[in-house]
Amino acid sequence: MHAEVQNLFVRIHLLYLAQNQDLTVSDALPLLEERGYRVGEREIKQELEHLTQENFLTAHGDQWSLTGTGIEEFKEILAVFGRVSEELLASDKKTSTA
Repeated sequence: MHAEVQNLFVRIHLLYLAQNQDLTVSDALPLLEERGYRVGEREIKQELEHLTQENFLTAHGDQWSLTGTGIEEFKEILAVFGRVSEELLASDKKTSTA
């Protein structure tokens, strides 16, 4: 996967993970690796800082927590993913049955 695309998915996954717990770089790394991302601590910290600049997360020392804006953004992401996945899966079914 191209780095820019992966970074977008990593940010989305970080927002998802932050729904349940405050995040640290060291906690997020194995969770993202389990999901197939090839990232290091530096990349995770950059993405957490990016989400903080967007006001989706707030930093508390070496931890990050979800903001109200981050919660709303994640809700919007879920809605878009729902529409996109329906479209892509329907398209894939048409292609595989042709």
